[in-house]
Parts: sequence; C-alpha cells; structure tokens
Amino acid sequence: MTAIKHALQRDIFTPNDERLLSIVNVCKAGKKKKNCFLCATVTTERPVQVKVVKVKKTDKGDFYKRQMAWELQDLTEVDAKDANKENPEFDLHFEKVYRWVASSTAEKNSFISCIWKLNQRYLRKKVEFVNVSPQLLEELPKAEESVPSGESQSVAGGDEDALDDYQELNSHDEQDIESMMEVCEYAISNAEAFAEKLSRELQVLDGANIQSIMASEKQVNILMQLLDQALAEVDNIEGKLLSYEEMLQSVKEQMDQISQSNRLIQISNTNNGKLLDEIQFLVNYMDLSKGHIKALQEGDLSSPKGIEACINASEALSQCMNVALKPGHDKLMAVKQQQHMFSELRDTFARRLTNHLNNVFVHQGHDQSSTLSQHTAELTLPKHSPLHRDLLRYAKLMEWLKNTQREKYDGLSRTYVDYMTRLYEREIKDFFEVAKIKMAGTSKDGKGKFATLPRKESALKQEVESLHGSSGKLTGSTSSLNKLAVSSSNSRRSQSSSLLDMGNMSASDLDVADRTRFDKIFEQVLSELEPLCLAEQDFISKFFKLQQNPTLAQVENVDDSDGTVPSRPLSEHRHSISEKDMVRMMMNKIFQSIETELNSLIALGDKIDSFNSLYMLVKMSHHVWTAENVDPASYLSTTLGNVLVTVKRNFDKCISGQIRQMEEVKISKKSKVGILPFVTGFEEFAKLAEAIFRNAERRDFISKVANESQKTPRDVVMMENFHHIFSTLSSLKISCLEAERKEAKQKYTEHLQSYVINSLGQPLEKLNHFFEGVEARVAQGVREEEVSYQLAFNKQELRKVIKEYPGKEVKKGLDNLYKKVDKHLCEEENLLQVVWHSMQDEFIRQYKHFEGLINRCYPGSGITMEFTIQDMLEYFSSIAQSH
Repeated sequence: MTAIKHALQRDIFTPNDERLLSIVNVCKAGKKKKNCFLCATVTTERPVQVKVVKVKKTDKGDFYKRQMAWELQDLTEVDAKDANKENPEFDLHFEKVYRWVASSTAEKNSFISCIWKLNQRYLRKKVEFVNVSPQLLEELPKAEESVPSGESQSVAGGDEDALDDYQELNSHDEQDIESMMEVCEYAISNAEAFAEKLSRELQVLDGANIQSIMASEKQVNILMQLLDQALAEVDNIEGKLLSYEEMLQSVKEQMDQISQSNRLIQISNTNNGKLLDEIQFLVNYMDLSKGHIKALQEGDLSSPKGIEACINASEALSQCMNVALKPGHDKLMAVKQQQHMFSELRDTFARRLTNHLNNVFVHQGHDQSSTLSQHTAELTLPKHSPLHRDLLRYAKLMEWLKNTQREKYDGLSRTYVDYMTRLYEREIKDFFEVAKIKMAGTSKDGKGKFATLPRKESALKQEVESLHGSSGKLTGSTSSLNKLAVSSSNSRRSQSSSLLDMGNMSASDLDVADRTRFDKIFEQVLSELEPLCLAEQDFISKFFKLQQNPTLAQVENVDDSDGTVPSRPLSEHRHSISEKDMVRMMMNKIFQSIETELNSLIALGDKIDSFNSLYMLVKMSHHVWTAENVDPASYLSTTLGNVLVTVKRNFDKCISGQIRQMEEVKISKKSKVGILPFVTGFEEFAKLAEAIFRNAERRDFISKVANESQKTPRDVVMMENFHHIFSTLSSLKISCLEAERKEAKQKYTEHLQSYVINSLGQPLEKLNHFFEGVEARVAQGVREEEVSYQLAFNKQELRKVIKEYPGKEVKKGLDNLYKKVDKHLCEEENLLQVVWHSMQDEFIRQYKHFEGLINRCYPGSGITMEFTIQDMLEYFSSIAQSH
C-alpha cells in the first residue's frame, strides 16, 4: 500500500500541487468488483482545498488515472454501517449516495479517521458521522496501531501532522549543528556514536535543568504569592464591576422606559397625521361652498349668469355626492349630515329646475303659436331655432338631471314630447292643407280671402269657401279636400274627350304648367320638412344628452303598433333600450302626423293626375338618398323611405293603367283607324318621363359603379353596360328614344376605344415610350430629320429598343393581353372578339404610325421593325383561334 501511495503521489497528485494523506482500496457495493482507490488529499497552496479523489488503473493496467473528485465541503454524511462489528462497507453522501466496500476494515477505519480529522480542522460545516465508533474518532493512535508501522503514520494522517509540526531551521541553528559536527569529526562516518554523544549531552542538560528548577523553588513560591495577591485584586475588581453593572442595569431600565415613551409618542403622532389626512379629505371633497348652496336654492334660472352659476353648483354637488368614501367614513355623524344636506339640495334644485323648464316649454309654445298663421299662408313651416337656442342653455342641467334624478328627467322628456306633439301636429296639419289647396289650384290673399281664379276653377272656389268659412281658417278635413280635388279633376276632364280613359286627364287638357306647379309644391313640402325634422332631432340629441354612444336607459314601454311612447308612468312600464332608440321614439311621437299627411298629399296628387307619381318618385328618391347620407337610421330617413314605398306603388299603378288602356282599346268598324290613342299617350308618357328623369341621380349609376369598381377597369364597366343599353334600344326601335340610343352608342364607342388604347400600351411599352419621346421633341420644335442627333433618341438607341421586340416576344405579349382582356370582360355581353378586332386595328394603326416616324426622323437608316403587318395579322388570328 505504501508503494501504491508513493506512486500515486508522484504520478497524479504532485503535478497538481496536492498532497496525499490517506488511501483505501475499494469497490462499488453490489456490482461486479472493479477495484479502485479513494484518496484524501489537500492542496499545498493556501487556501487549502480538501478533496476525495477516485483513482483507478488504466485499461492497460500499467498506470493510474484520476477518474472523479469531490470537494470535502460537499460531503454531508459518512455512514460506517456498523459501529460495533467489523464491516468493510461504508457510504459517502455527496450530491448522491456512493456505496463502497473496502478491502479491509482497518483501511476503512483509517480512511474515515482521516476524513474526520480533516473535517475538524478545515471545514466550518461539520460532516455527520453515522455508525462510527467514538473510540475510532477520539483515540486515533489506537487505530494506528492496527496498521503496520511502516504505513500507519501515512494512512492516519501522520504525514500531515509531521509536516505541520516541522519547523525549518534558522541560520543560527544551522551554525550550531555545523559547529557541533565539526567538533565531532566522526559525526558523518559513525552516526551511532554521534547520536550516543548527543544523548549523553542531552541527559546532562536535562539534569542541569532539573537542578535549576529545584534551585528556583524560592522564586516559585514568591511567584505563587504574587499570583495570590493578583487573584485577590481580581476579586476586588470583580466586586466593583458588579456594583457598576447594577448601576448600569438601573440606567438600562430607565432608558427602556424612555424608549417605550418615545415609541408611544411616535405612534400618537402617526395616528394624528392620518386623522388629519382623513379630515382634510372629507373637508376638501365633501364641503360645498355657500355660493353653490345659494345658487342651488335661489339661483335665477332665467338669466345666463344664473344658469351658469346653477351649472357650476350642480357639478360641484355631483362631485361631493359621488366622492369615493373610504371604509368607515359612512359611519361618521358629520359625513351622514353632509350627505343628508346634499340629498335635500339635490331634490330641491331638481324640483326648481323641472318646474322652470315646464314653464319655459309652455311660454315658448305660446310665442311660437302666435306666428303660425303667417307661415301657413306662405307654405312654409315655422322655424323653431329660437326655442332650441333658448333651451340649449339648459343642456348641461338636463344632463345633471339625467344622472341624478332620472324620474324627473323622464317626466320632462314626456312633457316636452307631449307639448311638441300638439304644436307640430297643428303646424303640419295646416301646412299640408295649404299645400293641398295649392295643388288643387287655389290660393289665398293676405286678408284670408281667396284670390280671383281662372274661369274653369269657379266651382272649386265656391267649395273651398264653403269648406273654410268666411274667416279663412284652414280647418277643413282631409276627406273634404280630397273630394274637392277629385271634383276639380272631373270638371277638367269633362271639357274634352278622354284619350287615355284611365282616371286621369289628357295632356291636351292638363297643361305642363299645372304639372310644373305640382312638382314645385311637392318639392317645397319636402324641402320644408327635411330641415324641420333634422333640426328637431339634433336638438333632442343635444338637449336631452342622447348623442353619446348607446347606453342603457330606462324609458317607457314602446307600443309596437305605431312605435310611439305611451303616456303611462315609468313605474308601470320600464325596460332598457339604447339612447339612439330613445331619440327615434321621441321623434316618432312628435312627428307622428307627418307620414299620414304625406300619404294623403301623395294620394291627392295621384288623383289630380296619375302622371304626378313620376314627379313624386324622383323628388322622394332624391330626398331619401340625401337623408340616408346624413344619417341612415334617422327618423327622417325612415319616414321618407316608408313614404317612398307608397310613391313607387302609385307609379306601378300608373304604368299598369297605361298597359291596361292598350289592352282594352277598341277599334271602330265604320271609321278609319289612324293613330291609336295609346300610341299618342305613350309618346306623351315617354316625353314626360324623359323630362322628369333627365336630371335624376339614378341615370348616373353606371358611372358611379364604374368609378367604385376595383377589380374590373372603369372603361370595361362603361363599355359593356352602354353596349347592352344600345342593343336593347336598337331592338325596341322606339323613335322617341333615338337620342338615348345614339348617346348609349357614343359612350360605348368612346370607352371601347379608351380601353383598347390603354391596354395596347402594355405589349410594346418601351417602344411606345420611345416614340412618345420622339413626338415630344418634334412638338418642342426639333426638326424631324434632326431627332436622330438627340443622344437619347439616336439610331443606336432606336435599334436597341426595336431589338427587344422580336416577333416571338410580340406574340407572347399579345397572348398575355388576350388572357387579361378575357378576364375583364363578362360572358353575357360577348364582346371579346369585338374588342380583340378593335385592338388589331389599333395595333396596325400604331405600327404604321411608328413606321412613318422612322421614315421621317431616321431617313436612309434602313431601320425597320422586327415583324411585319402580315405577321401581326397572323398573331391576332392564331391567338383568337387558340382560345
């Protein structure tokens, strides 16, 4: 084992500046025996590192190699398995447990003792030794005796002790040893004789030392006495220190009391600070100034300054009432009193505001009614902008009322709706009665009397005067007015023979002036209603604060039959709807008579002349489109849309009447047939329709759709649709539509040519750009024969561009163009071959144009295109046939 230890020290540990202290031959427990050595080592440099190293022989068996190493500080436990019986097994607990079997129990004990000693000396964290005999750890020399004397010191750590106890000789000791060895010349040749001499001299010295000690007994006794005196003095000092300690203990107790008192004072100050913060919070956020209180209780709601003061006061009150109180604040008596005062102020101001606004509604209504008569005679509706302007000053107060007193807010909403419903109903009813009278051909002078009418309207005048009475008030019923219009229409029809026989008058009896007057009256009615409804809806949104994003609001239940708001209280019918719906419901209630009156007016116009449905269709469509652009979900848009349905039905009835008149025509057997009545009627209808629809928006829808198209080019959309219109009109062969047929053909041709030119610029793009540049130089004043001297347009550049377009490339480009055109065109119109033939003609025209430019600008150059016209014709033909 000693030889192995020396070999390991020499070959493995010395090169690593390590010293081998103990070694044990082991193998892993429970596995095939493969012997190795566990070595306990320390480094020779400071700080000392203690390791357990596993060493095993190489595969050849001639040398040893270092296989694994563990830091001793990572060792947590050493388990010797049995403290009483000899057992070669032991465990070392590092990051995991390693189980070993030593070659002998003595080697195991020696190794464990070395580990214990190194742990005690170098490590702060002590390793736990389990099942290890205490005698083994305490009486190390006994363990060493069981090991052969030659290796006990080394295995048990004797080398370490010897090295630790060894002291290097200083220069003085070296000189003494050298002088001693010089005196004894045989010191080197006869070491035993020299050792015996030294032993004898040492004995002499020991005897002298003993004698010296015995001689110094007296001094020792004196020393002992001094030590006794010193001990007495120490006892005295200890007594004084005890007294001082008692005094300091009293001071310590006093200081502890002072510290406790300071701590209590600090806690009291902290509590006082927190209490002050709470009081300041309540005072800052729950204190309403006297000025605000006075404004809420007595503020003038009729003056601008008073309204502004009330708005500021109400906002301050809301902030005080909505402050987020901290836990426990609501239990304070002062907070409860403030909250009670705020509630009373809120209720008081809400009552004052509600009563004042109710009075404003009534007062403004009376002022508005006073100007009603002058507007009705002029076929204009009264403007409510002054009322809206005055009420909008209270918009912020209405918002406050909405957020704090919802019931009063709802009550004001109902009051406003009820009042405005009655006001608008009177205004609209009188307005529509004037419109109906004007449509029927009557008018009133400024004194309320009817003016002089044409002779054929005398009977109508008498019926109107009897209907309205001498006072001239427009109170006649709608049914009476309708009868009046019908009788007027019948009286006109009786003056001449009927050509149409369909319940309306012939164009020869009802001149264009009457229809123009009807168109103007109907347009004026719609133009008056549109701003009235929009202004009222805008006011309702702003005044009642309903223009925000839709939120849930509690309103009355909706009557599904007419969409109006019933007058029952909120407590009976409440459900959640959006604010947008609330605006719509209020508008439906206020203007509930508009749709009825419009339908009545449309019916009257249709009875007067069924052709009036054409005028009404155009005007109504225009106003519906305008209203939808402003707000698609507005009341005006919805109402006009509903009325437009009625107008379209009347128009359909008019067309059906024309068709029925054609079907029911009877030919006289005794007289010549001549021009049939329905032919004359259709001509009149066509001319009238063209005059009416000439400026209507629906005639421009093709262009509108073409502009909005993203996938299909605009020229294609225009070309295909106008071609279809042209084909349709050509097949019908209607003479009165000849102008439209020519217009459709012109637009079809224009857009076909535009599409062809734009598309053909792609196959020969660089060539096109080159010759465009040549033409631009000529246009700037450069002579044609001098263009070739321009650097960018010389002969070399021309040859370079022409060379890029050989016949194959041109055919390939044309083939791609054909596919692209095929994707653009629809199958229904079947214009592909037409477009392709036009492209062929345009391509040949461009080719000849390019040849002419080459001949004029590059004379004598001999430059020609790489393909001929015959090649082009073959390209176009083969591409068309292949697809």
